[in-house]
Amino acid sequence: MAVRHSIIVLSSALALAACGPQQPAAGNLDSLDAELAGNGANASDPAMRAALQDQIMVDPALTGQSNADAIRPPQQPYSGAIPPDSVAGGRTDGTVTASGSSSSGGSKPAPAPSGDCPQCKVRNDSVTLGALASRQGDRRTAGCASKLQYSTAWAQRLPGDLPLYPDARVDEAAGAAAGGCALRVVSFSTGASIQTVVDWYYGRVTAAGYSAQHQASDGQHVLGGTRRNGAAYVIYLDTRADGRTEIDIVANNGN
Repeated sequence: MAVRHSIIVLSSALALAACGPQQPAAGNLDSLDAELAGNGANASDPAMRAALQDQIMVDPALTGQSNADAIRPPQQPYSGAIPPDSVAGGRTDGTVTASGSSSSGGSKPAPAPSGDCPQCKVRNDSVTLGALASRQGDRRTAGCASKLQYSTAWAQRLPGDLPLYPDARVDEAAGAAAGGCALRVVSFSTGASIQTVVDWYYGRVTAAGYSAQHQASDGQHVLGGTRRNGAAYVIYLDTRADGRTEIDIVANNGN
């Protein structure tokens, strides 16, 4: 009987507790939703009301800079604290020399091109850099063409008097350093005009003691020459479909 009486008392106490007012829960979701919606204590706070209800500010001058809809690379290399090896330092107007090159020989107006351009046909008939080198009239250059190895690192080993043009973007490069060869063949592009690039290289090669013959045909230009020590070079220049100047350099006395 005592046990039954205790159960009855306990049941009555629980029933009364259930009927009493509920204590507010610390994480009551209804209260939290009301507060976030501005119906709680923060509804009278002007700063909170302004933060929740004001329109988002958008600067139209900055919305087009994401380049999200680009379908090809930009005309100029992206800026960075340390440029990659495939991009030469400096400017595209020829007033600053490429990094790591000799400072002798500034830009100099090249003579008008001759009407005949046999080297233009050589480049047009060459599919690879190796084929371009093998078709050169200089025997030393052509003899080393079969030893070429491809890597963009060869672009940093051009002769000191024939460096990459400032702001050059390297597409492909090859070189040979075995068997007495010092052949370098590099293909790159720049935003400068063909005439600007021709004048820049003409000033450098003539200051370094090279001869310089300028040829052109159908918009394609070639600058080439030799030096008494057997060094030879040929520079091919053409305009790409995107407006950039495409350049191929073949030199037999690389670093």
